[in-house]
Amino acid sequence: MAPLPLVLVHGGAHGAWCWDPTVSHLDGPVLAVDLPPKSVRGGDGRREQLPELLTLTIDDFAASTIADIDAAGFDRFVLVGHSMGGLTISEVAARVPDRVARLVYVSCIVPPEGGSSIDALPAELHEMTSNAIEEARRGGTNPIGDFDEGTATYMFCNDMTDEQQRFVLDRIGTEVVGVLAEAVSRQRIPPSLPKTYVKLLQDQSLSPPDQDRLIANLRESPGGEVDVIELDSAHDAMVSHPEELAAVLNALAAQD
Repeated sequence: MAPLPLVLVHGGAHGAWCWDPTVSHLDGPVLAVDLPPKSVRGGDGRREQLPELLTLTIDDFAASTIADIDAAGFDRFVLVGHSMGGLTISEVAARVPDRVARLVYVSCIVPPEGGSSIDALPAELHEMTSNAIEEARRGGTNPIGDFDEGTATYMFCNDMTDEQQRFVLDRIGTEVVGVLAEAVSRQRIPPSLPKTYVKLLQDQSLSPPDQDRLIANLRESPGGEVDVIELDSAHDAMVSHPEELAAVLNALAAQD
């Protein structure tokens, strides 16, 4: 039986480009989406401070993703998110659960039910992050994206070759600011929908203990089984360990 299509959703400050090293190792149909605003997802406009960075929502991310999936002609698919992309794939699954064969969370943010991504962060970062988002909404500096190279290297690239590191640093950009403060619910996702969390053991953006808390949130809501697969990788596994991640995704697409 042919593998199901894979739909790949990037995380914060990234774009569809981040999946390029992995896509060449995938067996079946694949779509890597750019979330809105698409013009900041790599390229010359990646650091442009557009007004919609202050107004776009998770609903907008989900609607854009579904529109891109429809345009690709995929009916049923495996939906994969990375990091902040976990917010989008959960909302897509809530909207079209019958079309999602499996949810795959690659070191994803999974807030507690009814909470926001801020609530999923370590407690010592809650107030600082909330204040930074409010400052951005008042016209101050956007706290998400536009990272200096030292910060980006620490967060995303700590296990990369020089070439892989340059690939990421030359493409990361800014990000929508308000999504981290949005309250989310996964209660519309059927608990029986298959779910896999790919835990990254060298991750410095979401540490392994942080990921354990997020996995627990997923088991709490929507509930049901959550399979956990471990990779000895840092946060951007699709760049630093593309063959290993592709092997995981190929196996999941084949079994569903």
